[in-house]
Parts: sequence; C-alpha cells; structure tokens
Amino acid sequence: MRIGAHLREDTDPLATANELGIDVFQMFVTDPQGWKKPAPRPDAEAIRDSQFDVVVHSSYQINVASLNNRLRMPSRKAVEQQATAAAELGAFGLVVHGGHLRDGEDAKEGFANWRKLFDRQVDKGGFGVPILIENTAGGDHAMARTLEAIDRLWESVGDFEQAGFCLDTCHAWAGGEDLVGLVERVKGITGRIDLVHLNNSRDEFDSGRDRHANLADGHIDPAVLAEVAKAADAPVILETPADGIPADLSYLRDAL
Repeated sequence: MRIGAHLREDTDPLATANELGIDVFQMFVTDPQGWKKPAPRPDAEAIRDSQFDVVVHSSYQINVASLNNRLRMPSRKAVEQQATAAAELGAFGLVVHGGHLRDGEDAKEGFANWRKLFDRQVDKGGFGVPILIENTAGGDHAMARTLEAIDRLWESVGDFEQAGFCLDTCHAWAGGEDLVGLVERVKGITGRIDLVHLNNSRDEFDSGRDRHANLADGHIDPAVLAEVAKAADAPVILETPADGIPADLSYLRDAL
C-alpha cells in the first residue's frame, strides 16, 4: 500500500516528499481558487521520473454538474486543462469534486452534465489522465454526498473507462455515511476505489461540514480510518493539517 499526503502550495514537492518519507503525493497544478490555465512546471520531468506516484487535485470552484452555463463551461475546460497538466507530471489521476446544483434544480440534469463531460471528450481522444470523482461532505443538492447519489452518478458515467472514484473519509462521515463497511458498499456501486483521502473530522457525524482533522484528533475512531485504508487497497493521501502529518503517517504505518 502506498501512503502519502497532499502537499499544499509546495514549490519543491519532491524535497518535501523525500523529507516525509512518503510513497505518493497529491498536488495542485494551478491556483485552487482560480480559473487560470496551468503553467508548465520546470520540475515536471523530475516529478515524472521520480520514484513517487503523483495525483493531482483539481481547483475547488469546478462544478461540471452545474446547470449554469457560465460555471459549467469553464469547469469543463478547466478539467481538460488540468488533466493535461497532470499527464505532464506522470500523474495517475485528477481528483474532481462531485459538484452540486441549486435549490429547485433537477438532479437528473446534473448527472447528465457529468456524462456530457466524458462524452464530449471522447472525440478529443479522452482526458490526459483518469478523472477521479470525489464524494463530498455537504449540501442537499450535492451530486456525490450519499451512496444513493453516487449510485445515480455512476449510472451516468460508470461505463467510461476514464471515470474513477476517490473516497474521502471526512466527507463520507460529514455526509452521514457509516465508515464501517463503507468500502464494500462503495465498490458495490462503482466497482472500484482508485484513491483514498484519509482524513478525520473536526465535526460530528452527518454535520455536512468539511473540516479535516489529524487522524487522532477528530470525531472518527482512528482504528476505523485504518480499516478503511486496508479495505480499499488503493493509494492513501492524507489531507490533514500539515503540522500533524508526520504523526499521522507514523500512526498509519503502524496500524497497517
């Protein structure tokens, strides 16, 4: 099992990864709060040729499910551009949040927009890397908060080879999903888990709030988190507060 961390705004991710002694790291390829096209990285070849596995997290404002053309269209373009940049780093995927609709909008149209994301890219030869759809924590109109929603989403995109899944434990907890046996229930829907974001939660079960905690500091039993990592049999990324990541890594290595 390959274990690592998200390296936030890191100008030298290879040095940080070496310092932490991790196997895999997650990074951004552009400002996560903006719409700028990713710029070429001078260390792209070094990252691509390194011993580390790499995954890229897309920018946060992307919402390909949206019924608003002024949000959905730039979101589609951003996914394409960031997947291309991820491929240049040799990444194994681009993590994209499931997105959400506004009050009163039909979820069926949101799921259809997810299908269109993949459908329209087929004519361009696909994305640079697989798109790993991540479950989200809150919102009554979220596309991937509950297992029921993930089931409907997978009915729309599951037949595309480049559609993958990223399971976030904090998001699942905050979204009201029991973590015990969750891996089996998710795989029963998607057939796969390509990546685990292993995070504890600062908030109580079904809070709808996405606030990560270090493994030993939140409301989730750390032993349950370790069991999720074992069962998923996928690369594990910690998105926990940076100061506690060394302790999180140590706990996880011992638990596994």
